[in-house]
Amino acid sequence: MAKQFSGMYAALMTGMDEAGEFSPDRQRNIDVYVLRQGLAGLYVGGSSGESGLMGTDELLAQQAVVAESARGHDARLIAHVGVPSLRDSVALARRAEALGYHALSALPPHAYPFSDDEVLAYYRELSAATALPLIVYEVPIRTGRPFGLDTLVQLLEMPGVGGIKFTSTDLFKFSMLRRRCPESLFFFGFDEVYITGAALGADGGIGTTYSILGRLYVALDAAMRAGDLARAQELQDLSQRFVEALLDVGVLPGMKAAFRAIGVDCGPTRAPLTPKIADAEARMKAVLDQAEFKRWLA
Repeated sequence: MAKQFSGMYAALMTGMDEAGEFSPDRQRNIDVYVLRQGLAGLYVGGSSGESGLMGTDELLAQQAVVAESARGHDARLIAHVGVPSLRDSVALARRAEALGYHALSALPPHAYPFSDDEVLAYYRELSAATALPLIVYEVPIRTGRPFGLDTLVQLLEMPGVGGIKFTSTDLFKFSMLRRRCPESLFFFGFDEVYITGAALGADGGIGTTYSILGRLYVALDAAMRAGDLARAQELQDLSQRFVEALLDVGVLPGMKAAFRAIGVDCGPTRAPLTPKIADAEARMKAVLDQAEFKRWLA
């Protein structure tokens, strides 16, 4: 994948109505806010968007709404299409291509303990289903197991595979993989320690909290590329304080509460996701009302 896809991408959230159904209007509210932040683009239909709790029909509808929202904006769209059924993944991929998305990404199949060969076969068929570049995904906290270095190299060397979203604390493996596959694009997936991925050569990041604080993460990435470590550390510390508050509330319910706290009508998370505390919105508002955070809000 050409390096023009590098940069910082918001892992987009999903708008829901009060009954927990997909809401196109509330999706547009989220899109409008996120698109104002100067990010490289949007990562649509991933875990941050509650995709594991959504049906394929809803994910297809969301793709269309976001594509319409992004029209006229200088934003690249990456469609996450990784669902347990390869058939459904291919359908999502082909629809994204038809809608004008720029790239695809996919969790490895994770509903059963698939073998490495089965995972490789899944990605091989998915990458051949469209002409869009595919970003594979290493995320042991979601799949329950890390892939070995050799398996990841095989994935990145597949025709049609342009890069990887690496959401793992195994930074040595990240470095070895970059050396083995220098032409691939590397996105780092842990918002709260993005600075470490950038120091090891990440081409950009894809993160949940970018949806609220995208401008901060763009500045953090720019500071790292300029060699301004002190500035980067200052911005990473600020992002960590926001993540700490999210952990108190629950990450996705906390993000929805944060959106509501800044006036973005996004709706609730879908059951069984619920806030850990009763005053989630007040907790997130107290954080974002602080001057050091307010300056980064779109």
